[in-house]
Amino acid sequence: MQFTGTGKYHISDELAEIVNMALAMEKPLLLTGEPGTGKTQLAFAIAEALGLEMEILRAKSTFRGEEACYTQDTVLRLNDSRFPDAKSGRNVQNFDDYIIWGPIGRAFRSEKRKVLLLDEIDKTESDVQDNLLDVLEDSEFTIRETNTRVKATQKPVIIITSNAKRELSDPFLRRCFCHHISFPAVDEMKQILALHFPEFSGPVLEAALRIFYELRSRCFEKAPATSELIQYIDAIRRRGYSVEEVERTPLPGILLKRAADLLAFRGQRKIKGE
Repeated sequence: MQFTGTGKYHISDELAEIVNMALAMEKPLLLTGEPGTGKTQLAFAIAEALGLEMEILRAKSTFRGEEACYTQDTVLRLNDSRFPDAKSGRNVQNFDDYIIWGPIGRAFRSEKRKVLLLDEIDKTESDVQDNLLDVLEDSEFTIRETNTRVKATQKPVIIITSNAKRELSDPFLRRCFCHHISFPAVDEMKQILALHFPEFSGPVLEAALRIFYELRSRCFEKAPATSELIQYIDAIRRRGYSVEEVERTPLPGILLKRAADLLAFRGQRKIKGE
C-alpha cells in the first residue's frame, strides 16, 4: 500500500513519507495542526486512494472509551422484556442480541480492512486516550458483560487528529507516529487550489489570495481556513469577478464565520474609509 495523495488532496513529500511508514508498520498516525489544515480530510483521502471503507469516531468531552467498541440497546431490551415478541428472534437473556457496535467494534469485526479515524482525540480525558490505544495496539477488546473477547479480523489503518486543545499524554504520544500539518504557505496553497480549480489562475486568483492571507493575519476569533478559501475562490469564479471587484467586495460572509469577526471586519473597513 502506497499513498501519494488524490486528485483533490495535495500532500507534501514529508507527510506522504510518514503516512506510508505508518501503513507499512501498522502504527497509529497522529496528525496535529490548527482547524482547517486538512487533518480529517487526509483520512478520507487515504481511504479513497486505497479503496478502503471508513469508520469515524468523533470524540467529545463526555466520551467513554467503551462506547467506541460497543454499547447496549437498553431501551430495546427493556421493551422486549415487557412486550416479548417471538418473531423478533431476540432473547432478552442474551446480551449479544442487544449489542450496538461502535466504530472500533465495526472496524475489528469487518472482514475487509478499514480506515479508522479518531477525530479530535484531544477532547477526551487522558485515561480514555490511553485506554483506546491499548485496545488498538492489542487489536482486541473484551465485552465486560459476557467476558467475550472481540479480536480484529483485519487491523485497521488508524488515523488520529488533534487540534491541541488539550495536551496528550506522553504514553499516548510514544505509541504513535506524529506529524504536525502547518497551515499552507501561498505557493503550497496554489497547488491545493489547482487540484480544485485547474482552469482558474492569474491576477484574480492572486488578488483573492492576498485578501485571504491578509484576513488570516488579523486577530480574529476564527481565522479563515482552507475550506473557506475554496468556497471563496469558487464564489469568485462562478460570479466572474474582476481584480477590482475582488478588492472592492471581499465577501467576508464566506471567509469569516463568527459574528464578532464580521463586526470587527466591518469596523476596520469603516476606520480605513473603505
